[in-house]
Amino acid sequence: MAQVRGPNTWREELASLVEDTGIMYTEETSFPTLPPFTVEKSTAVTETDHETEPPETLKEQVKEFLKSWCEMVLELGRGCRDILQQTVVTEDSFIVQKLGGPVAKVSSRLSFLNEFLPEDRDPIHAWPVIFLVLILALSALNLNGGHDGLAPPVKKVLVHPPSASRIQLPDGRHLAYREIGVPGNKARFSLISPHSFLSSRLAGIPGVKTSLLEEFGVRLVSYDLPGFGESDPHPSRNLNSSAFDMLHLAEAVGVNDKFWVLGYSSGSMHAWAALRHVSHKIAGAAMVSPMINPYEPSLTKEESRSIWGESLPRRKLMYYLARRLPKLLSFFYRQSFLSGKHGRIEKWMSVSLGRRDEILIEGATFEDFWHRDVEESICQGNTKPFIEEAVLQVSNWGFSLADLQVQRKCYTNGILPWLKSLYSQAECELAGFLGPIHIWQGMDDQAVPQGMLDHVSRVLPGATIHQLPNEGHFSFFFFCDECHRQIFSTLFGSPQGPLNQAMDGGEVPSEREMEEQPLATDSTKN
Repeated sequence: MAQVRGPNTWREELASLVEDTGIMYTEETSFPTLPPFTVEKSTAVTETDHETEPPETLKEQVKEFLKSWCEMVLELGRGCRDILQQTVVTEDSFIVQKLGGPVAKVSSRLSFLNEFLPEDRDPIHAWPVIFLVLILALSALNLNGGHDGLAPPVKKVLVHPPSASRIQLPDGRHLAYREIGVPGNKARFSLISPHSFLSSRLAGIPGVKTSLLEEFGVRLVSYDLPGFGESDPHPSRNLNSSAFDMLHLAEAVGVNDKFWVLGYSSGSMHAWAALRHVSHKIAGAAMVSPMINPYEPSLTKEESRSIWGESLPRRKLMYYLARRLPKLLSFFYRQSFLSGKHGRIEKWMSVSLGRRDEILIEGATFEDFWHRDVEESICQGNTKPFIEEAVLQVSNWGFSLADLQVQRKCYTNGILPWLKSLYSQAECELAGFLGPIHIWQGMDDQAVPQGMLDHVSRVLPGATIHQLPNEGHFSFFFFCDECHRQIFSTLFGSPQGPLNQAMDGGEVPSEREMEEQPLATDSTKN
């Protein structure tokens, strides 16, 4: 039978399990009373306090979000850097094997720049930071310059109603033209002018006075190239078709005898083509700052070096695209003159300007003319004619300027002509362009390099070159009364006014006038 324990048995067992501390546990023994638990008011957090705490603002939320996002981007960049260091920039990688040598040479040549760094700065870490700060500074300056309050507002391109006279060509196309000066039945001389790139029939001779045309009896006819202004586009135009467009225009407006042709800047290639293909209808030619194909095979090394050395990088890019990737020109044209807003002529034409040119384009007269001429040129809103014009300048023209030089050509091809030439003189005739060619070129012209003029004077020794000191690309041809008078005096001699109605009209000078003309030419040649 189990032993029955008394009421004090549990106390004895508890005392046996712990050390004897001298404390006797009796029934009367009681634990001391602890003071009540209290919380100071300053540290207490109550439900009322949660309700009164202001909520987090949107600004703080955005700030925290951006901070977290930047931390993630930073960690991502570090991860990418580690990957590159472990895979790409190792000694065994393909990139290091191919580029390690050239990079080391360039780094050794530029090592002298490290002398400008503080001694405690690693060049590998310092130079990227310097270049980044430089790029940011230039961007900030460009941004501030673009928002300059003193900059004039950009003008929008306006759309004008049709206003040109038009003729129909044999192939069904319509050609728009403009005629000023004396009427056809009173014209002593007829002058036809194809316009340059980004221009129209409104150009002709910019700023020429009607009184000056009447004084010399000149009838000036300018026209829109195919796809420009109000002229219909040509499906596959070239310089040959351009020459015959000019011929059909002359016949349609009633030019029965020979006419003179005037080519300015890139419009000169259409004038050159007329001298080559329809020379029997050309009395003479006037070229002002004429341009040639910069890829012409007959260029000498000095001429080619001058042409490409004096051209702006953007213009070189336009030449390359026109020759290799002409479809990409559409993007640049859409961003510039086809953007719907007007811009500065030197930027759109990718040319630099001389001192007189800069003064000229700042005037209100030139600006009004330039804006109106551009608006007429791009009124069809199509990039194709501009691309065609750019491609024509840098592609094979189908002839060389040397073909225009007057030379004796004898026909001895074949057996019979050769046998005949043994016993008699072979049949010979003069080939090339037999009329006068006058060229005016400003010596401060930075749009047409000097190498182009050197080439023309070399292959066409019979052409008369008028070198103009201090004149630029625009200053001699635009709004210059004395310049226009000099051109007319050189071409037509002394002013004789329009023909009388009783006289038989025609613009071919008499033999006496042709004899006097070289004297006038020599007096104006510099």
